[in-house]
Amino acid sequence: MTKTSLPLAVSFLLLLISSAAAVDTGRLFLTVVNNCPFTVWPAIQPNAGHPVLEKGGFALPTFTHRSFFPPTTHWSGRIWARTGCFHYNGKFTCVTGDCGNRLECNGLGGATPASLAQFDLHHGGHSDFSSYGVSLVDGFNVPMTVTPHEGHGVCPVVGCREDLLKTCPAHLQVHGHGGHVVGCKSGCEAFHTDELCCRNHYNSPNTCRASSHSLFFKHACPSTFTFAHDSPSLMHDCSSPRELKVIFCH
Repeated sequence: MTKTSLPLAVSFLLLLISSAAAVDTGRLFLTVVNNCPFTVWPAIQPNAGHPVLEKGGFALPTFTHRSFFPPTTHWSGRIWARTGCFHYNGKFTCVTGDCGNRLECNGLGGATPASLAQFDLHHGGHSDFSSYGVSLVDGFNVPMTVTPHEGHGVCPVVGCREDLLKTCPAHLQVHGHGGHVVGCKSGCEAFHTDELCCRNHYNSPNTCRASSHSLFFKHACPSTFTFAHDSPSLMHDCSSPRELKVIFCH
């Protein structure tokens, strides 16, 4: 290669890199933010048929964030925070949200109670929209919101900013080491009845109803799902957002 052709080759390479970066900057990305005064271990579980993102879990120290891309077509799944995690006897264990004693959940679900962010992301053609919501159907472990950026249409910030560990009724409390409240169970998890769990005869919009237990969550955080057949309008369709940000302890 001659001396005169080297700068041209370098310039062409830089142009390719910048073009690729420009394409990436146009993609929707997810950001997980930890505003809690302690480390959390976010977990990501795809719905059936969708790929695992970020190996399904990682550590996120206080006041840090991590961004990543979902697939460019369709992806749906959920994100939650694990708390109080530690290594013991060769196992990784979390006080809340544990996914089978693993740091990287790799598609496994988490133990309840846990606050959940739910996503159904569509891209391409005439279906470039993102559905999202926050669910306390499986209980609560940390405050959580979902914040869209640069979307169009109905794109509200949703979730639960309240620390419900402070007000959780005694019969729903989960205690960790030292007796501290680390989670707030759903009525289903506390009592395991078909009615509270919306199972069998109660598994329909007509028979699955709010309970005094779900109303505790609903009154504190009205924009969240609090029982299995809660209003579908709590799932929001935002057109072409640039970013969806999950914030713990917002």
